[in-house]
Amino acid sequence: MNTPICDFVRSYAAAYPARLHMPGHKGNGPLGCEALDITEVAGADDLSHPEGIILESENNASALFGTRHTFYSAGGSSQCVKAMLHLALLHRAPNASRTVLAGRNAHKAFLHGCALLDLEPKWLLPEGESPMCACPLSPAGLDRVLAEQPVPPLAVYVTSPDYLGGMLDIAGLAEVCHNHGVPLLVDNAHGAYLRFLKPSRHPMDLGADLCCDSAHKTLPVLTGGAYLHVSPTALASYEQEARQAMALFGSSSPSYLILQSLDACNRRLAEGYGAQLEQVVHHLDTLKSKLAAQGVPVRPGEPLKLVVDGWAAGISGYKLADLLRRNGVEPEYADPDAVVLMYSSDALESDFQRVEAAFSGFLPGVGRTPAALPAPGERVLSPRSAMLSPWEEVPVAEAAGRICAGAAVSCPPAIPIAVSGERITAKAAALMAELDFDTVSVVREAI
Repeated sequence: MNTPICDFVRSYAAAYPARLHMPGHKGNGPLGCEALDITEVAGADDLSHPEGIILESENNASALFGTRHTFYSAGGSSQCVKAMLHLALLHRAPNASRTVLAGRNAHKAFLHGCALLDLEPKWLLPEGESPMCACPLSPAGLDRVLAEQPVPPLAVYVTSPDYLGGMLDIAGLAEVCHNHGVPLLVDNAHGAYLRFLKPSRHPMDLGADLCCDSAHKTLPVLTGGAYLHVSPTALASYEQEARQAMALFGSSSPSYLILQSLDACNRRLAEGYGAQLEQVVHHLDTLKSKLAAQGVPVRPGEPLKLVVDGWAAGISGYKLADLLRRNGVEPEYADPDAVVLMYSSDALESDFQRVEAAFSGFLPGVGRTPAALPAPGERVLSPRSAMLSPWEEVPVAEAAGRICAGAAVSCPPAIPIAVSGERITAKAAALMAELDFDTVSVVREAI
């Protein structure tokens, strides 16, 4: 598969022109990559209105992912999430509301999109007990909720895989949504690689209308590289207006380093990536089995994540992270309940050996109940009103009863503990304190 963006930029750099254009480094600098960092010079195309090498590269990605079209983002999945919501709003059914039914473990980018577009989130709460990063939902449960709505929502929005590797029944959820005439939007930020499993487990192959992938999370792509995918079975108007929706929330100066990275990834995906991925998944499955056999509470979930539920063994996720670091392993994420490790197709044998060594002699203790996201607080303002109101920072110890302004969250996992516009409950404030929050932004009270 060709790499038109990479080829153009390398040719341009090799010609050593007088760079009397942006960026200001003029192709030289301390990082060593500056020669390949360009802007929209003649022939470089324009991500907002591509007609040349960027469009050609996106077409390559579209063929690889089997989509109506795959759009590049240099602003991560956060840009794509907002674009998905905008497209759903533009093309909502005549009788639909401005409400989005969303899994409660949504990333803060979802709330930012709701605020910017003046949408109302209505939360789909976990079916049964679950840790705070998870939100298990079933097609039957979603069907009941949709049937209870007095007015159809403009969309259903779910996160799968979630930060703990949990995967939803996207095919079943999509069928329910379509039976109710509602599009399904999927935050697949952690699952770009799912397309290349056999069989594919990617949302575009399971019935979702729109989804976003953070290519940089699991594929060999620079940080910030992402995709917005439009399904072949989705509205044609989604494809027609997606470019404008992406431009609305993205920079007019996207990084050409990121665009080259997305372009180069196409060749990698087309040439043996699937076979290498399957080998890593096999090795990781073997490691998971070994750890589980010695009492390590490995959480079931997506193929490239290894999640240890410290709560099930009475051990803090922070302590597990320290244990791993002492063995030369840096985890993706840790909280009081779990530690998360993310593998990729480029995993080395030592990446498995070091983790196995870290848990040698593991002795589980008495389990406990994991922390869960608290029930939603009283809704006082819309996310838009709350985020755009004058605000102030207050100590978490003084936050209960105040109206949350910005999404109360750390990143990762970027899942709000208190939602903008809701009154912060005592349980939410207590969870923030447990997670070492010092302050939280709240709507400033009138004097």
